[in-house]
Amino acid sequence: MAPSGKRQKLTSLSDIYKFFRQNQTPIYFLSPTPYNLLGLGRWINKFEYINFFDSFDATHPKITVPRENGPHEFRSIEDVNNYLLRHKEVRTRIAERGNGLLILVMLDEETEKLAKELGLKIALPPVKLRKHIDSKIVTTQLGNEAGIKSAPNTLGKAKTYADLMKLAMKAKLGQDLVVQTPYGDSGRTTFFIKSEADWKKHEDKLVAEQLKVMKRINHLPGTVEAIATRHGTLVGPLQTDITGFTEVTPYKGGWCGNDVFVGGLDKERRAVTRMAQKLGDRLYKAGYKGAFCMDFLIDTDSGEVYLGEINPRVSGASPLTNLITSTYGGCPIYLFHMLEFMDVDWEIDLAQVQKRWTEYDDWSQLILKYPVDRVEMITKAPASGIWQMNESGDISLVRKSIDWFLVSGEHEAFYLRVYTAGDYRYHGADMGILVSRGRMQTDDRKLKDRAKQWVNAIYKQFDAIPLEGSSAPTPPPMDSVNKMF
Repeated sequence: MAPSGKRQKLTSLSDIYKFFRQNQTPIYFLSPTPYNLLGLGRWINKFEYINFFDSFDATHPKITVPRENGPHEFRSIEDVNNYLLRHKEVRTRIAERGNGLLILVMLDEETEKLAKELGLKIALPPVKLRKHIDSKIVTTQLGNEAGIKSAPNTLGKAKTYADLMKLAMKAKLGQDLVVQTPYGDSGRTTFFIKSEADWKKHEDKLVAEQLKVMKRINHLPGTVEAIATRHGTLVGPLQTDITGFTEVTPYKGGWCGNDVFVGGLDKERRAVTRMAQKLGDRLYKAGYKGAFCMDFLIDTDSGEVYLGEINPRVSGASPLTNLITSTYGGCPIYLFHMLEFMDVDWEIDLAQVQKRWTEYDDWSQLILKYPVDRVEMITKAPASGIWQMNESGDISLVRKSIDWFLVSGEHEAFYLRVYTAGDYRYHGADMGILVSRGRMQTDDRKLKDRAKQWVNAIYKQFDAIPLEGSSAPTPPPMDSVNKMF
């Protein structure tokens, strides 16, 4: 990837800025939407997005969206990404720009094969390693090895409710339980069980799986994004999860956004940062490098901080993490992810970089999943850009911005459109994302009125016609992984 001649070692942020400003290696972020790394192209020369959804109506200077060739039934991000890598126009674009680096949110073995055909190096750990670490069972074991506590739990199998209770009683977990299977997304494979009736409702998803059985605790859930590097682990700002609100998602307990805020939780913030650093250092020893997302639980009764799970990937936490670290600390955290996969020697005081990310404004994001159980064809959709809300709760598009950096206050929000006119919307479909200053959730985990106003106002910008009978497409199963970012 490097030009001939020995590169000078990078030893300061100024060196890193210059390196990426002068970068000549093509770098692609390939995903259904540009959302996860939107804005990173401001910092890296030769950075380009390749997407399936045209969120900006062909106005974003660094986004390529190939022309469509008929209907598709995508069931996962991997399906979309592999389709893009096979697309003639994408292949032509890559051939024009030359070999380079590829970043994705989700990938599988087929993705690795297609990237190799195109002469692209995937700037992520291998699929096999990612799958191994993605298991909630492996997460718990890695945490134990790193000296990181998980919520009181035990691991095992259960064919009956009685078997489950034996596991729980032996570990002194009580009868009010949270049970997880190894793999799953947005709360879809987390089950709350405190009776045999609860078990019966979900047993078909549990009996064949290795289970993580946890004591149910009163907790505040959250996440941080971190970068495991050769010189240590950098940790982004603490984000609290917004989950399960019916105005935003149809999934009970499903993730639908995050708040990033300053003030309060000082002890817990320090504990979460230390935990993520330990975990990142342990992952690096296991061969994993670069970005990962660490979910945590804060016991609201005791203040104890526990490891939740690891998402070994670019994630839904990435946008707010990059926004905070670049706007308030002068350096997006993902530059350090890229350094790990580029042919360059670097060494910098990471503790000093980490200190830069301690003071910032409050920000939030909401992931809008269509909450109504019907299938419709969209005839009008709101444009991506910065929208402004008046005192009556009505909104209008004020700037067709290509990212959220210019949102000026809580009366404004950046909306990234996913589905547009001609697309179908269905129960659970990812419609779009809102990013705004301020918080969308209260300290006691209630959705703020302003959040409800924004969601309602965005949905008012859509027009759609109902589809019934043979004209209606079959939406993906509710428990399938069909999110688009």
